[in-house]
Parts: sequence; structure tokens; C-alpha cells
Amino acid sequence: MPFTLVDILALFIFIASWYGYTLFARKKAKTTDCIARCLHQHRIHWMYEVISREVRVSEAALLANLERNIAFFASSTLLILAGVFTLFAKVATLEVVIASLPFATEVNHLAIQLKLSLLVFIFVISFFQFTWSMRQYGFLNVMIGATPLDLSGGNENLTAYAKQMAIVQDQAAHSYNYGLRSYYFALAAMCWFFHPLLFVFMSLWVVYTLYTREFNSKAVKAITTAQHLLQLEREIKNEQRPRA
Repeated sequence: MPFTLVDILALFIFIASWYGYTLFARKKAKTTDCIARCLHQHRIHWMYEVISREVRVSEAALLANLERNIAFFASSTLLILAGVFTLFAKVATLEVVIASLPFATEVNHLAIQLKLSLLVFIFVISFFQFTWSMRQYGFLNVMIGATPLDLSGGNENLTAYAKQMAIVQDQAAHSYNYGLRSYYFALAAMCWFFHPLLFVFMSLWVVYTLYTREFNSKAVKAITTAQHLLQLEREIKNEQRPRA
């Protein structure tokens, strides 16, 4: 048998940590101020401003910058996958290197291949997420290009259209976030080559890091405060708008 009971338990904890945190973050974001929730509100405000701008060069530049970042990770993921596939031909060398470490557990040929397969699976998921994010940003570009001008800000149809653009952008950002999250958990999976307990520790540490950054960081507090300020400004703007 390639894996011990501790290895199997460590893999189960890894999967539960990744899947469990994804469900937890998605549910908690609906009721708690966090990066995902507050940035979605920022995107709505952004799209409200888009429909009132005749010249949208700044939007094109901002979206191009976002797409460029995603394209970097998508191309990097392919390079990483190529590197991991190359390691399948060097399993014997890996076995010798890992066995030479004083804290590493005993390894075998099949176990290393299965662990490499886990890394391949993670980075394939990551690539799909990044490319889907890029496509959705492309959809958003088309929607912005089709947006009519509304200087008054009182057109309810265009206001609803702006919200739909924000939803598309939000989904693109979620896919990007899921791709990045795969990188985090891939780092935890790499620790499995050395020791299953280290694998467990890194899986839990990744969850703690993600939670801290997404729900309890200084950036979250600043984004939340800024979102409330934008909401107040929009309410004032709506009150000052001439009534029909």
C-alpha cells in the first residue's frame, strides 16, 4: 500500500480544509463585511459611474491591467504543470532526495507519483479558474462597450444594467480568487512529500491565513469603511438629483 493511515488522514484533512473553507467563506461573505462582499459593492459603484461617463478610457485601462495579472498566473500555471510532468520522469531521483532528509518519512515510487498527481490536479483546476476569469472580464468589456450614456443617473434600466455588469465582474474576480487559492493549497500539498503531519499543519495554516486576510485584515477594514463612504456619497447624490 503506497500510503499509511496517517497519510490518508492527512489527505482527508487537506480536502476538508480546502472545500470546507470555500463553503464557509462563500456563506459568511453574505452576512459579514469582507473583501469579497465589500469589493462587490465597490464594483456596483464603479459600474454606476461607467454609465454616466462619455469617455471610458480609464475603465479600459483598469480592466486591461486586471486581465494582464490573470494572464500572468494562467501562463505561469502552464509552466508549473510542465515542470510537474517533468518530475514524473525523475521519480527515482526525488525518492533519493526525500529519503536523505532527516525529518522526512519513508517514501516509495508509487506514493511520489500519486503526490505529483495531486499537484497536477490542483494546478489544472487553477488554470481553468484563471482562464474562466479572463473570459468573464472579456464579457464585461463587451457589456461596457454596449452601455448607453446616462448623464442624469435616473434611468432605472441602465441602473439595473450597471448592477448586472458588476455581477459579471464579481464572478470574474471570484474565479481569479479561486485560482489564487489553489496556489495556496498547492504549497500545502508540497509538504506531503516530506511528512504527513507537516501536510496537515500547512493545510490548517493556509486556512488561517486565508481567513485572516479575507475577513480580518487592515485592508478589509479600510475597504469596508471606504464602501460605506461611497454609499453615503451616492445617497447624497440621489437626494440632490432633480425629481421628474
